[in-house]
Amino acid sequence: MTLIIGAGPAGLAMAGQMRHAGLPFTLLEQSDAVGHSWRNHYDRLHLHTVRQYSALPHLPLPDDYPVYVSRQQLVDYLELYCQQFDIRPEFNQSVRRISRTADGAWLVETAIDRFMADRVVVATGYNRVPFQPTWPGQETYSGTLMHSRDYRNGAAFGGKNVLVIGMGNTGAELALDLYEHGANPFLSVRSPVNIVKRDVFGKPAQPTAIFLNKFPNWFYDLMAGLSQRISVGDLSPYGLRKPPYPPSYQIRELGKIPVIDLGTLDQIKAGNIHVVPGVERFTERGVRLTNGEDLAVEAVVVSTGYRPGLGALFPEALQEQILNEKGYPKALWFAKPDLQGLYFIGFSTPLTGILYNIGKESEKLIRQFRS
Repeated sequence: MTLIIGAGPAGLAMAGQMRHAGLPFTLLEQSDAVGHSWRNHYDRLHLHTVRQYSALPHLPLPDDYPVYVSRQQLVDYLELYCQQFDIRPEFNQSVRRISRTADGAWLVETAIDRFMADRVVVATGYNRVPFQPTWPGQETYSGTLMHSRDYRNGAAFGGKNVLVIGMGNTGAELALDLYEHGANPFLSVRSPVNIVKRDVFGKPAQPTAIFLNKFPNWFYDLMAGLSQRISVGDLSPYGLRKPPYPPSYQIRELGKIPVIDLGTLDQIKAGNIHVVPGVERFTERGVRLTNGEDLAVEAVVVSTGYRPGLGALFPEALQEQILNEKGYPKALWFAKPDLQGLYFIGFSTPLTGILYNIGKESEKLIRQFRS
């Protein structure tokens, strides 16, 4: 028996491959619907990758979808995918523990059930558990304090000063959304940040990334750095510092996606989104920044990202073997006898796009299952 954990894009891609190959499986999902994370992201979210390279295996995205698919359109597609391949997840099965039995099987324990399997495919998501730091003084802050996971749109913040902490892809886009809803957004950026345009000279950047991925790393880095200098330029006058390496190196070596700009930079340059330093502490009516300034804001949106949260699912002895220092899997699968039958999908940050890579990873896994 093969057990797939997680009915997001990665888990469904694996289920689709299994169904297409005529292999049996059981799919567990902790929520009551497929694509749970996508259902709960902010309203304006679209894929940063093009439709052509964002479909799951054996079913293209509909032709009438735009180049960059919206959040709701992707949810609709995931439901269509289940119908097409007769994928019926067991819902409300929140996995608590994955362990190895004495006879070499895998035991998966949920809040309400226990499953035995020869193979377990973990597809719980690259960004599963929200990461929210704490700051001195935040308990006395009188305004609204929320993590980006709870943000839907900026309608409630019109006319207000709002601070977004963290300039990842979500933070950059939420600052833009706040501005477009009439707020006065501030963007707290603590460290140097790599920024690339989603479209360069009117063309989507992803197909070029897929093409350049065929070349040696030094050439890819050279071209990525050149494109960034031409399309983004020097942002230091606006309070944004660049790391000493190109965005391709950052993805490949550090596993961190650069900021894909959708219009935030234009509003920063126009003075409509204000870049400020890191936050030292909260005050009653705002925050004190690391440069000593006090900033009065009526709301703070913490956009400090997510973690995979895989450590909580495995015994400590297994964690050390399968997870790296950041808590992500070291490989798609492992050759060691005591780890055979354990697989991961959807936990890498490729140069070519996460959904595109999920398709490639699912192909590798299904070939492994057939061998």
